[in-house]
Amino acid sequence: MYTKLNRIAEIAKENPNMQFTSLMHLIDKEMLLNCHKELKPKKAAGIDEVTKAEYENNLDRNIENLLERMKTLKYKPKPVRRTYIPKVGSNKKRPLGIPSYEDKIVQLAINKVISSIYEQDFLDSSFGFRANRSAHDAIKILDVYLSRRNINFVVDADIKGFFDNVDHKWMMKFLQHRIKDKNLLRYIGRFLNAGVLEDGKFYKAYNGTPQGGLVSPTLGNIYLHYVLDLWFEKVVRKWCKGEAYIVRYADDFVCCFQYESDAQAFYRTLKKRLAKFNLEIAEDKTKIVYFGKKAYFDRKFGRIQKNHQPKTFDFLGFTHYCSCRQNGSFRVKRKTSSKKFRASLKKVKDWIRLNMHTSIEILMKNLNRKLLGYFRYYGVTDNSISLNKFRDCVQRILYKILNRRSQVKSLNWDKYTLFKRIHKTQNYKIYVNIFELRKEISYIMQMVI
Repeated sequence: MYTKLNRIAEIAKENPNMQFTSLMHLIDKEMLLNCHKELKPKKAAGIDEVTKAEYENNLDRNIENLLERMKTLKYKPKPVRRTYIPKVGSNKKRPLGIPSYEDKIVQLAINKVISSIYEQDFLDSSFGFRANRSAHDAIKILDVYLSRRNINFVVDADIKGFFDNVDHKWMMKFLQHRIKDKNLLRYIGRFLNAGVLEDGKFYKAYNGTPQGGLVSPTLGNIYLHYVLDLWFEKVVRKWCKGEAYIVRYADDFVCCFQYESDAQAFYRTLKKRLAKFNLEIAEDKTKIVYFGKKAYFDRKFGRIQKNHQPKTFDFLGFTHYCSCRQNGSFRVKRKTSSKKFRASLKKVKDWIRLNMHTSIEILMKNLNRKLLGYFRYYGVTDNSISLNKFRDCVQRILYKILNRRSQVKSLNWDKYTLFKRIHKTQNYKIYVNIFELRKEISYIMQMVI
């Protein structure tokens, strides 16, 4: 299976304009079985209430039946079951779709096929949901642009409800640039139009990618590849008077410009560009920031008024701000954004309350796992103060909640200090060096410097 996909990837890379007419034969029994094995077992079931364990009882028969229905075009995806999860940093809730288990298998198989093609087309500015590329890599490249290039203005943009507003007609047109297999396109179209089941009511999907679907991130990347990435590279950068760069992670992106006129012109044309493809900018979350080396020294030496001081901007959970090294030279630093800090703290607090009556050993073991995950993401260069503050806040929350395990206050601060020596809380450290790029993207560094 992987040999065939690698061959497709090689052909796609060697022939950027080639259209693939026969791809459905790649989705065979072997691929479907592998997709079944890759899916995680403890996941919520869709509207058919079938879990991985139940599907596995008659695995060969189920896979053969599924493959037969796909070959005869009788397979139709079921509507996704909609549920709501808390939105990070807000009192609102985010809709989440849960596909049926069989649909997850097919989506994963389709995702493998289209990813092998489009991974060769995606530009270096795209980082979200791609192999060997992470949010940390996006931040590292952004740091190179801000620190080592002539950047003075940053457009911090946000697309309003991107995954809910993807236009199906444009999506299919974009796919047809590379894929001419009618059967594969037909199944992707069926997934896009599968609809949603909420509280027993069916809602048809006119826009958006399959909510919660395994193919959604790749489809989103394909959509923005044509709408944003190629447009910025082939059109925007050509009419800019100075330097211009973009860094995108899924639907979050930041654009860097040398001149304010270029930044303002881009902001105006961006609205029109997105509107053409049924997308809209969240204007309350989009801004042009005077940012960079010139902005920092203008503020330092009083060459600008206070209301024109360089502001900060948030990207991928970090607040980026201007600062300097010990020798006085300029550099960009980052810390955990206040919004993400509060949201993560509330999440930990709610979890501790929910598990407050479990044994101390199990409670601390699981809590430390959560803290380790937090520190591994936010443990980047210059963020030690925020990490230490987060750990202290968690310890204070733990102290308060442990005192509520019974009606009598059982802990004072001295006892809690002894408790911390026995049951140590996960310590933080810097896991990610912003100034080190992995081999997979080191060539981008060479192009930028």
